[in-house]
Amino acid sequence: MTAQPEADASSFLAEASGRLLDLHVKAERASWVQATFITDDTEELAADRQREKIAAAMDLAAEATRFDDVVLPEGLRRQLQLIKRSVSLPAPRALDAQVELTRTTAALEGLFGKGRHDGRDLTELSRVMAESRDPAALLDAWRGWRTIAPPMRAPFARYVTLANQGARDLGFADVGAMWRSGYDMAPDAFAAELDRLWLQVKPLYDALHAYARAGLARAYGPEMVTPGGLIPAHLLGSMWSDDWGNIYPLLAAPGTDDIDLTSLLRAKGVDELAMVRFGERFFTSLGFDPLPATFWDRSLFTKPADREVVCHPSAWDIDADEDLRIKMCIEITGSDFATIHHELGHNFYDRAYRHQPFLYRDGANDGFHEAIGDAITLSMTPRYLVDVGLLDREPADGEGVPGLLRTALERVPYLPFALSVDKWRWSVFSGEVTPADYNTAWWDLVGMYQGVAPPFPRTEADFDVAAKYHVSANVPAVPYFVAQILQFQFHRGFATDAGFTGALHRFSVHGDRAAGRKLGAMLAMGRSRPWPDALFALTGEREMDATALLEYFAPLQRWLDEQNSGQTVGWAR
Repeated sequence: MTAQPEADASSFLAEASGRLLDLHVKAERASWVQATFITDDTEELAADRQREKIAAAMDLAAEATRFDDVVLPEGLRRQLQLIKRSVSLPAPRALDAQVELTRTTAALEGLFGKGRHDGRDLTELSRVMAESRDPAALLDAWRGWRTIAPPMRAPFARYVTLANQGARDLGFADVGAMWRSGYDMAPDAFAAELDRLWLQVKPLYDALHAYARAGLARAYGPEMVTPGGLIPAHLLGSMWSDDWGNIYPLLAAPGTDDIDLTSLLRAKGVDELAMVRFGERFFTSLGFDPLPATFWDRSLFTKPADREVVCHPSAWDIDADEDLRIKMCIEITGSDFATIHHELGHNFYDRAYRHQPFLYRDGANDGFHEAIGDAITLSMTPRYLVDVGLLDREPADGEGVPGLLRTALERVPYLPFALSVDKWRWSVFSGEVTPADYNTAWWDLVGMYQGVAPPFPRTEADFDVAAKYHVSANVPAVPYFVAQILQFQFHRGFATDAGFTGALHRFSVHGDRAAGRKLGAMLAMGRSRPWPDALFALTGEREMDATALLEYFAPLQRWLDEQNSGQTVGWAR
């Protein structure tokens, strides 16, 4: 190997990184304004900046192919490969097609953000889904939110066509294959890995589903909830049946160790800003530096009264350095308390790898980024709540079934939901599902994986899947599936390193500076190494493995099996 090709590659990567960083900052600033001040003008400005970023990334990815047959050091080769993956939304080469694609996606997100039913936005309708026990009110909120989606069908289909062309220009079969390629393995191998992990978890989900179905049948009657059948989607406490925590009061297990965090927060007079301060202090207890002053000045914590915003929670790293923010219309609830910790996990991860070359300034894989904050929320144990002054004393000892049931209801249902969302999109991108069958294919997958059905017949005049933010905003769901697996592995790794020998759900990493140093070192790696190396650095394991999740919920699994004795586990479609 001569030095010249290596020098050429290094020079190309330096120039490419500088260009991508500059465009990243411009696109993030425009997207922030668009998401926090929705108008036709801000949508167009954000779309233009995204188009410039995508066009540059596509050009650089094409130029990087000139090094395909050159022998290079591993670090240079990895960065060249990551240039292709830097394109979150692949666009065709033609300028007019790029403009059309980015404006289409901005419009889709705008339709979502401006969505209303009878004057109520998603936050208000979601509150109905969470708190009401009136089937008619639940049905109205469920149906009403989905009325925002039919106008998205045609632009979504066009987005699929344009983005697929961009993916093919980069050498991928389609956008779905491109998304699946970001996990340091072949796309088909990654899909098989997800199926393997799902089969590990499915017995727990099936037991939880059977127990929830029986409880809902008691609450609403067998004529509404059929024994042995699918659960009606509007009765599960959330707009998409992906989080069942809100129906815990209907299903509560006997015992004294469950904590109603929402009531605790409200009783203590905790406001929105204080909730974020709690999250920051968890990370500083591990030894991380406090968030910069600009975070507090520039974030959006509450819904403005004077303008439309995208309330869906998100974390932002505007300048790939220290301009960190969150955007969230915070409600004083236990769910939002946990969500804040999740979003701050992104921010602390972003800052940890800011010294890496730009192409490495990302999580080891997308699931890692989602898992960090969620792993922290697993440490929000009763002992932690006592330590931070939200709880006066820990509940009596026991197996912890009530608390485990609440946690399982909040987290486990997201696994089949995420699979349903992205398996649907993969089929759409591949052409297996056409626009004529969008809604039918969606509900087929929901029935298969979630055991959930629409509360009344849906048709192809509907486009229900697009009522989910991640679909309208071009955000893959599978990283959240991966995160649900990894967060329990991270948690078990923390407990093992601490020498903890009790039940896994009793462990909290809060205040463990040694764990914080180890976590910080892993976060600082960014995407500089394949994700198994990052996983090994934190846990000593190299494969994603759901046994940590199963170990965490083992007492609950035993209890559910007892409760479900004599009942049908599973569902007939």
